[in-house]
Amino acid sequence: MATYDVAVVGTGAEPENPTVDSWSMAYRHAEAYERNDDTRLVAAADRHPDRVDAFADRFDIPEEGRFDDAIELFDAVEPDVVSLTVPPEAHADLTVAAARGGVDAIHCEKPMAATWAGAQRMAQAAWRADAQLTFHRMRRFGRPFRAATELLDAGEIGDLQRIEIGWDDFYDTGAHSIDLAGMFAGEPQAEWVLAQLDYREEDVRFGMHQENQMLAQWTYDNGVDGLLSTGDRSDLVGAAFHLVGSDGAIRIDTDDGPMLECRRAGSGTWETVDVDGETLHHAGTGNFEYGNAYHQRAIDDVIDALGSDRESELRAQNGLNTAEIIFGGYESVRRRGRVDFPLDIEDNPFEAMVQAGEVGPDDES
Repeated sequence: MATYDVAVVGTGAEPENPTVDSWSMAYRHAEAYERNDDTRLVAAADRHPDRVDAFADRFDIPEEGRFDDAIELFDAVEPDVVSLTVPPEAHADLTVAAARGGVDAIHCEKPMAATWAGAQRMAQAAWRADAQLTFHRMRRFGRPFRAATELLDAGEIGDLQRIEIGWDDFYDTGAHSIDLAGMFAGEPQAEWVLAQLDYREEDVRFGMHQENQMLAQWTYDNGVDGLLSTGDRSDLVGAAFHLVGSDGAIRIDTDDGPMLECRRAGSGTWETVDVDGETLHHAGTGNFEYGNAYHQRAIDDVIDALGSDRESELRAQNGLNTAEIIFGGYESVRRRGRVDFPLDIEDNPFEAMVQAGEVGPDDES
């Protein structure tokens, strides 16, 4: 017998054809809940009734569990667990509503929020309601990243000194890469960030602008440095992640090499580390219709944490640490200087600069 009733808000359009307008992550979440013995899907909501029906038909959700309004769902169904698979702009309000509505666990898609104030409001609302708030940073459970963390913990490259990232963008993919950097560093808080960006060709994903290129540097309070290069020069690092230690290094997803390799302390040779065929994005599709095992591992961790005396590593505190670097990086661009933490803004500086015509394509001016 399932222990927790689950609802999904934001079903999305076409799961077989994801786009930057709708990636239909609801189907990834739902499939994972279906496979978890402690959960059962009982309700779904989306502003588009046809999308709700398509989703509900796929996952055998009855008519009384189909809604076009999330608040009505919270009131009528009183679910134990809610997955919020909606665009970032809606994260804060729906998280607050779910927490106030008595939902025990709120599992939200990344990025955390559309603004820094929104991110803080989400965490505060969950804390006040004693609700578990987590974010779907499923790559944390990928073998390349887990194995790298094991190598770090074993001291294979000495003391970690610097984390270099060369991967995609700062806000959307950055919600993964900066989160992983925090995991590698031991979940510290950042002390400051310094950044600059370029935005000359419009790129809007899930309603949010994404810079074309960005360079950011930050320092954690344990002395580990972070460095990220996105966009056109994401190849600057020569890998998705280059972890530099006092006596060795680790590379994840090198340009022309193995997925994970390590140059251990006392050795000048790069050695390939077996990661069971897993990649930055997948642990093999197997018989997963819409996703892969990373989603399953994330959902399983969320549910296991809810039923035990521990916090999920997908918890809100780690989400806030990542969000502070992201919004602080954009604030550094706006101030044209280093930004020290704690971050003292409320908005999304990048979106504000685009709206003001200070950055962006000519037609945004």
